[in-house]
Amino acid sequence: MPEGIVQEQVTAAIADAVAEAKRKGLLHSSSPPVCTVEFPKREEWGDLSSSVAMTIAKMEKRPPREVADLLAKQLEESCPFVDQVEVAPPGFLNLTLRRDFWFSVLHEIESKGETYGHSELVRGKRVLLEYVSANPTGPLHIGHGRGAALGDAMARVLRAVGYSVEREFYINDAGRQMNLLAASVYARYQEYHGSAVSFPEDGYQGAYIRTVAEHIAHTVGTQLLDLPLSEALEQCKVMACEELLEAIKQDLLSFGVGFDSWYPETRLFSSGTIRETLETLKQRDLVFEKDGALWFRSSRFQDEKDRVVCKQDGDYTYLASDIAYHHDKLKRDFDQLINIWGADHHGYVPRMQGVMQAFGYSKDRLQVVLVQMVSLLRGGRKVEMSKRAGEFVTLREVVDEVGADAAKFFFLMRRPDSHLEFDLELAKKQSAENPVYYVQYAHARLASLFRVAQNRGILVPPAGDANLTVLVQPEEFRLIKHLSSFPGLVEGCARALEPHRLTFYLQELAGHLHAFYYKHRVLPSREEGTTGPELDLGGMNADRGGVRAQESPSHELTTARLVLLRQVQTVIRNGLTLLGVTAPEQM
Repeated sequence: MPEGIVQEQVTAAIADAVAEAKRKGLLHSSSPPVCTVEFPKREEWGDLSSSVAMTIAKMEKRPPREVADLLAKQLEESCPFVDQVEVAPPGFLNLTLRRDFWFSVLHEIESKGETYGHSELVRGKRVLLEYVSANPTGPLHIGHGRGAALGDAMARVLRAVGYSVEREFYINDAGRQMNLLAASVYARYQEYHGSAVSFPEDGYQGAYIRTVAEHIAHTVGTQLLDLPLSEALEQCKVMACEELLEAIKQDLLSFGVGFDSWYPETRLFSSGTIRETLETLKQRDLVFEKDGALWFRSSRFQDEKDRVVCKQDGDYTYLASDIAYHHDKLKRDFDQLINIWGADHHGYVPRMQGVMQAFGYSKDRLQVVLVQMVSLLRGGRKVEMSKRAGEFVTLREVVDEVGADAAKFFFLMRRPDSHLEFDLELAKKQSAENPVYYVQYAHARLASLFRVAQNRGILVPPAGDANLTVLVQPEEFRLIKHLSSFPGLVEGCARALEPHRLTFYLQELAGHLHAFYYKHRVLPSREEGTTGPELDLGGMNADRGGVRAQESPSHELTTARLVLLRQVQTVIRNGLTLLGVTAPEQM
């Protein structure tokens, strides 16, 4: 897909050149080639590069260089915005465009504003995105935080390209873990009232369990002590779940992550959905009885063996709940289901994609993104996390220490399937070493520049009112070219379900900005020689060092550079917004 207005028009020009060559009888293949353009690895190779000639050469059974030569000649003759085309071995087309053609990027950003980077790639398609979905058995830890940041950013990116996205949290409030929670809380509740009890061997040990038990004691007094054990445990389970789920919601709220729906697992039991779902599969001969249990024929769908869904004692397995839940998702008529799961669920993915096939859908109706664990470093020592032992660092603690913006950005700095080490000290640094600070500072630096310009009576004109042809410096064109690739980047993030690419893009854009700002004046000098806001970031102050040796720019150049930098600010803000990170006006 084209990456922006420049890339789109260049792609169209190459397609026209291919069509014209066919009309002239110079090319003969009937299949239209896939044409892509990209930035070459080295600037001296031109503005954009395409390998389309090599694709055509295979179809034509001709030397790639020969095909590239005839396309280059056609482009130079017929395309008004192509300045020069060079052919590089074995058949690359390296295109240099007219400089003024790049200025269309600035006009496009200005016209689209906060929607620059958005598209209608998949207009109207509905996606159900499930993420976090933690057991309400304790506070969220940083592993949950990574999934939350990824899910939130993914929802934003998918919406940016036209998807209608519903964000869902599946509440795992049934099963063995909830029973252990109930037993743990009840044991602490009994201790609170002076009873000597043995704590469950596999129980949850965290201090929060004692806090929940005390809250229950303050609410109901000693009432639970007079109830049969099963009833006391059930009430502990319900009250503990409510309190811990509310804490999870508050933690996510402080993290800036929200959901459109909260789906409790217990609903599947109370509504009879599990029973009805298994009966549907039984009618399709995909659930059968054996040894007093019910089995799902998952071996028909590339699983290594069939799986139990209802045990001999009548209890449903986790798989039964998951089958029923995903059947419910399918009945809600979404075009795509996306789950974000921990990497330990790797073996579960084909099983659940088999469930899609069992209900008559393609296995690709369900896409699963696996997220590796996070290692938190504190003083060079890894902090181990275990809810059972109560030794873990919560998401809330991390957010309180480094802030939601830094936490989100750091969680999104690696591919989801890559292990992530979270450096708390780095995330708190206010210097160029800290990636999120580096990017946010770029936005704040520009905001400060525009405030200074306004105070000095220098306004930022519309792009159409500025003489942009005075922008001739390499640093200026690096910025414009980088801005041009933003729409394609967003589409790529959506296609691959990889919003982390935005963090790399924003760091590169901020780097181009800081390099430009250090080397070139923007505002004309005053009597004292200052060029703009007196900001500093680890020695990156653009008003220091070599910049003072530059001549003061003319009014025409100042306004052109202000127009350029306004669009840089817009793209930084749009990129940060897609990550769920704020774009501060001052630091």
